Amino acid sequence: MKLVKMSLAAAVLLGVSAFAIDNVKVSGDAKLFYSTNDGGTAANSDLFQQGQSAADTALRLSVTGDLTKGVSFGATGYAVSTLGLENNLVANTWTGAHGVGIDDQSWMGELWVAATLGKTTAKIGRMELDTPLAFSEKWSIAANTFDAAVLINQDLPDTTLVGAWVGKGNGVNALSPLSAAHSNVAAVGLDGFMGDKAKFGTYVDGGAYAAAIVNNSFKPATLQAWYYNVVNVADAYWLQADINCELVKGLTIGAQYTDIDTKGFAAAFNDSSAYAFKLGYKVSDALTVSAAYSDADNDGALKIANTATNNLVAAQSKLYTEAWWNYGYVGAPGAESVNVTAEYNAGIAKIAAYYTSVDNDITGSTANLDEITVTATKSFGPLDATLAYVSTDADDQNTGSQYNTVQAYLTLNF
Repeated sequence: MKLVKMSLAAAVLLGVSAFAIDNVKVSGDAKLFYSTNDGGTAANSDLFQQGQSAADTALRLSVTGDLTKGVSFGATGYAVSTLGLENNLVANTWTGAHGVGIDDQSWMGELWVAATLGKTTAKIGRMELDTPLAFSEKWSIAANTFDAAVLINQDLPDTTLVGAWVGKGNGVNALSPLSAAHSNVAAVGLDGFMGDKAKFGTYVDGGAYAAAIVNNSFKPATLQAWYYNVVNVADAYWLQADINCELVKGLTIGAQYTDIDTKGFAAAFNDSSAYAFKLGYKVSDALTVSAAYSDADNDGALKIANTATNNLVAAQSKLYTEAWWNYGYVGAPGAESVNVTAEYNAGIAKIAAYYTSVDNDITGSTANLDEITVTATKSFGPLDATLAYVSTDADDQNTGSQYNTVQAYLTLNF
């Protein structure tokens, strides 16, 4: 789903443990996604009309294994097809990987080798990444990936050190719209972030370096600090603290701060920054609730969102307040955002409700949003099924009028 639930620190640590593979493992999934809405002024803009609907299918197949002691490999292939649905039931695709001609496509999303010596792991090749400002967006039917090199060390007690070089990616080049000389072909498809035919190109202007430290020496807290040097574009920082409160059982507290300082060909553009806070509470084993607040400065040129996808339009953000469906608002310059979430396991299904409100105080801004989402998720053995309803009221959509979206997600895991 669109909302990223796993903490960044947990994702890093899971990435390390993923290298401990026994023999060969084959896994993957087959997906069918459908979306329809009644936003629009045309006569045929009702729900389930062909012109208001999008659908896609995708197959993901992954193979991992050991080459020798301490050396492992991974390969993941993607294939996407509309199955011809765009000719009758829908008019739009889900992913931009099809290209303008809406052709079936297949590509290698991952192809990496990793070596572990002691508590140090080096991984090189094509892979998914999960960092605060450059990451694989997993909500769509196919994730964007990177050509990169990553070094992870855990020799220091309760500490993970990360160093990375990112050279290429197949998401729309996020920062390139700042300069016509660095422009890319815009993505098509509902997700709006996958490059044309999923082709890989240089990440931003000339690649990027990243370094991080993740620490939980104080056991209730996970602290992380990230630094990015995006070549000829920006230096960026991300600080985050997540605490399991010992005084109130079930209470969690989070804080985030980020700053993007432009340089090189983007030096003429203003820096961007934002901060966010979150409170979560586990009411019972079945019910959890949370509330979050974020505020982005008014002068930034870039959004506090993924720089590996379409940053200036609708890239996903790691801010606590991120909406479930409508990306591109909470990280926009001048955005003051609130998110309230409730998730309940009713036994027969997992029910969740999400509310996001964005008030942008820049004069004339159209980046204001009110979104309400309700989802129901049920697993039938290896089949995961989710139904979602989204109410959107945004100044820059549907001439500022509220509209409704209904979606269905089917994922067969194997």
